[in-house]
Amino acid sequence: MTQKTSSTDIFTATLPCGMRVVAFPSITNVVYCGIAIKTGTRDELPHESGMAHFCEHLTFKGTHLRSSRQIINYMESVGGDLNAYTGKEETIYYTTFLKEHFPKAANILTDIVFGSTYPENEMNKEVEVVIDEIESYNDSPAELIFDEFESLIFKGHPLGRNILGEADKLRQFRSEDVHHFVRRNYRPENMVFFLYGQVSGKKIVDTLNKAIAQVSGSLQTESPLYPYLFKQKDSQPVLRTEPLPLPPYQAAHVTQNKDTHQAHVMIGTRAYSAHDPRHIALYLLNNILGGPGMSSRFNLILRENNGLVYTVESNMTSYTDTGIWSVYFGCDPHDVKRCIRLIRKELERWTRSPISDRALAAAKRQIKGQIGISYDNFENVALAIGKTYLHYHIIRNQEELYKKIDAVSAQELHQVACELFAPDKLSILIYQ
Repeated sequence: MTQKTSSTDIFTATLPCGMRVVAFPSITNVVYCGIAIKTGTRDELPHESGMAHFCEHLTFKGTHLRSSRQIINYMESVGGDLNAYTGKEETIYYTTFLKEHFPKAANILTDIVFGSTYPENEMNKEVEVVIDEIESYNDSPAELIFDEFESLIFKGHPLGRNILGEADKLRQFRSEDVHHFVRRNYRPENMVFFLYGQVSGKKIVDTLNKAIAQVSGSLQTESPLYPYLFKQKDSQPVLRTEPLPLPPYQAAHVTQNKDTHQAHVMIGTRAYSAHDPRHIALYLLNNILGGPGMSSRFNLILRENNGLVYTVESNMTSYTDTGIWSVYFGCDPHDVKRCIRLIRKELERWTRSPISDRALAAAKRQIKGQIGISYDNFENVALAIGKTYLHYHIIRNQEELYKKIDAVSAQELHQVACELFAPDKLSILIYQ
């Protein structure tokens, strides 16, 4: 099934195998494309901690058609590159190249996604690479604290699990374990092929169908399962086939002794899913409070006015069924309480009364400018297209996002602040 949507020549299709396709035209001869799979950390079973990320690494280590060395060289030989990343809800394999090399890109992407062999000898080497990555992460408290804070916010749920996994469990994985994970999750109907570039819809479909036919003999799937959910049937645990509901959220205050020169602090709460219309208001409010600009409220209060921090930022992540909002800063251990007090004071100010119309207009103008500039990063645009279409089956463009921002009212910002910034809603994690 193929269709063209809207006058901007955005192309969508569904291939016979069940994989969806979405393609945006661009003004450059460089093409950005990939396969987004609705599989991430939250899809791991209890004994599979780190499997989604480990599988992503191993996917480059050999297929039925190509060795790992051939995979590495395949796109680089024409000046392109091939990469991947794993998130909590998706794994994405993607490549960048000149448009004349699209057939090569389609061949390598379908080969590694559907035809990887996950050989045992490569696993034994790659597990040590991933463990080195874990140890490197553990040596960087400014990065580690983000994962541990998410574990605090989603305690007892797969969303709270570290993407990289745990060294002792990784060393226990065998090739058959990876194959089971892939057959359960790397299903064509669970995927989106996305493209940003000058390639026609017909060429995309014809090329993909041909490429998939070459590896169709490797396509084996199993029924999907969801982690950590059990029903009792004749006193035996049985994995359920619906997603795990989120446990009730309870704010927590945790301090850990990391023996670091600088204290690292996170403050935040559970927030809105990407389906929730309030997440646009939070997106704007987050940018005002701790966005990338030096004029953000937290930067002015903690750094410019008081010289207490070098870095302070706020972030929001919206998942398919929930979200998280947080503030991070690093400071001298003696200044932790003062910084927390200043942040709480600013958050409390937003719960007292709505922002003025003039300040709201300025905030909207700023964030729309940032969005416009970000669209110059074509790779990020392509990845966002793939992820959005994968999870929400929607095509979101720049102008639509502007309209949603323009529609946000001062009262909506105030309501979001009252819902999220109440003292009893805020969790705190401190490394010192």
